[in-house]
Amino acid sequence: MIPNLIKSHKTYKGVINYQQGNMKKAIFKFKYKKKKFNLKVAICDNLFSQARGLMFRKKSLPLLFIFKKAKRRAIHSFFCKPFIAIWFNGSKIIKIKDIKKPKFHILPDDKFNKLLEISANNPEYKLFADEEKV
Repeated sequence: MIPNLIKSHKTYKGVINYQQGNMKKAIFKFKYKKKKFNLKVAICDNLFSQARGLMFRKKSLPLLFIFKKAKRRAIHSFFCKPFIAIWFNGSKIIKIKDIKKPKFHILPDDKFNKLLEISANNPEYKLFADEEKV
């Protein structure tokens, strides 16, 4: 199953989003441990939104980063509250990490084209909090 988003005017490969206010929002569908998830997410598909990510946010929807090409990219957790990072390549989950402390270089083992970040103040955080801690 390809993760996708519903209600849109702009389409990415396997992902659809819609504009609401200043930030694009959508429903992101994926499977994990035989469970189906439908998360309301904010889309980060440009340089500014991807550079900011969860930094300095007290409260945020889960953020879905969409990249044109699958490759390994490092992320950091400075100026962020604890969060879960879930890396996808297409519909496949590559890695899940529970990031508790500021860290300069966080990198999954494989290439990815989507990254889902779920802040600790989100109810969905608890669904994945038992994963690898960093």
